[in-house]
Amino acid sequence: MKNLISDSLAGDRVINTRKSGIWLLHNPSTNQGLAFGREQRDELHVRGMLPHAVSTIDDQVKLVLAQLRAKNSNLEKYIHLASLQDRNEVLFYRVLVENLSELMPIVYTPTVGEACQKFSHIVRSPRGIWLTPDDVDDMPSVLRNAPFQDIRLIVVTDNERILGLGDQGCGGMGIPVGKLALYTGGAGIHPSKCLPISLDVGTNNPNLLDDPLYLGYPHRRLQGRDYDDFIESFVHAVKEVFPRAIIQWEDFQRDRAFALLEAYRMRTPCFNDDIQGTAAVTAAGVLAALRKTGQTMAEQRMLFIGAGEACTGIVRLCSLLMRQDGASEDTIRRSMMAFDSRGLLHDGRQRLDKYKAELAVSKKVLDELKLDASKELTPLDVISAFKPTVLIGATAQPGLFTEEMLREMSKHVEQPLIMPLSNPNSKSECSPSEAIRWTEGRAIVATGSPFPDVEYEGKHHIIGQANNVFIFPGLGLGAAVSETTQITDEMFAIAARTLANIVKPERLESGAIYPCQNDLRVVSQKIACEVVKYAAANNLGRHISPEDTEEAVRQASWYPNYVPVHRKL
Repeated sequence: MKNLISDSLAGDRVINTRKSGIWLLHNPSTNQGLAFGREQRDELHVRGMLPHAVSTIDDQVKLVLAQLRAKNSNLEKYIHLASLQDRNEVLFYRVLVENLSELMPIVYTPTVGEACQKFSHIVRSPRGIWLTPDDVDDMPSVLRNAPFQDIRLIVVTDNERILGLGDQGCGGMGIPVGKLALYTGGAGIHPSKCLPISLDVGTNNPNLLDDPLYLGYPHRRLQGRDYDDFIESFVHAVKEVFPRAIIQWEDFQRDRAFALLEAYRMRTPCFNDDIQGTAAVTAAGVLAALRKTGQTMAEQRMLFIGAGEACTGIVRLCSLLMRQDGASEDTIRRSMMAFDSRGLLHDGRQRLDKYKAELAVSKKVLDELKLDASKELTPLDVISAFKPTVLIGATAQPGLFTEEMLREMSKHVEQPLIMPLSNPNSKSECSPSEAIRWTEGRAIVATGSPFPDVEYEGKHHIIGQANNVFIFPGLGLGAAVSETTQITDEMFAIAARTLANIVKPERLESGAIYPCQNDLRVVSQKIACEVVKYAAANNLGRHISPEDTEEAVRQASWYPNYVPVHRKL
């Protein structure tokens, strides 16, 4: 079998080290705990430092799960898993990979939000790299302090818009750490190739600035030119120190998120998961639902409640998908409408920023629908006239999708697609049970947070979760394998179509428009393969032939298992 990856993205098959004794047990990359056998304990000088028993990794997994399930809260479980990650990385990822559905809400949302809020009070051991304004002239040397030097994937945040929680200062580091855990657990990118980074440019959160135990840069945030120069220095340093790294921008404030993406996407391979990943997973849900209804993308009428990063990204990607399917620009412009907090976005409204202007419907279309833009139009008014087939919410306003709205929608559409995407459950625009009940069981429902399945009049409805984890690990793996020079919108369209086609017919029949989360590795590998093929066909990266693509992706994917550790004299 030929080696298609010149230097393994999947880590070392053998660890040779000059270190021995307690250092090996304290290093999470080499520690195997009780799985070190008798001969290894002698060779590595750890004999007597461990109890007598020799365990298998499967024994260790069982013990970790028993300890974890005995915890009383999800935050305690988060802390326990973080401690495990800090002392035995292989075991941490083995536990995660084998229990993705159970542990994803602990490692990432929603529990990671609480961990970010309490970061300065619960952190046990630092991970990743922090960069502050004091480092602006020394960023390359600071990055070289990272524990590994062949970094291929960076998740970076400036901590200003952490989930729906706002400015969390240095506590925002929990997001890159959690996201990269899912890159490794979900796609097999080796942890030594991943680096979480916090751009700790200060905080405007008074609770943090007044906290004597706050661990971050204790000043108000950089603004204006100083902030822009800081980001420019960061990107330049990454290109110098980690020239093969992909940058994922994470949880930046909306205008900054768009500006950074526009400024750097042609200069270095980068993407914004809040904009592009959310768009891809949502579009995939729409495409999967169309497999059930038998319609095309160009036939959809989409109403968005919310006009932030998420909905702007979704509109952009759905427009691209419609265009790829042959829809005219006029058809596309007529097929989508959006509300922000002040009402319907239309071209007669004053002072729309350029991102909201993208979502504005024309007065001509409103006139055709007999909607008077001079009046304060409600979502119900628009639903009655526009007759949307798809309703998407990203507002963090619980109860915004009312019974009257959904009943009106279902009058005109046999199988309406309803997607309340806000996190956590308490912020969802409606519950799945409400959506199904108010549409007399005809709605296809997917949510941003995990919800239990719904029984309605003898039928079982599986509620799929529109979780970005179905997109970013596979896209990141494909980008790393191909060594693409750009991450394009077309790659996200490919990821969306691939994800939509993976959903099994029996899940679709029960209403689920996303796969089971335990299938994440299969999903990620398929998306990665399609991204590699696209990059090769468009001369964006390494040329890997289509027939070799699957094997190249397989070789790059790490499965957490112990490898031999030998002392190198």
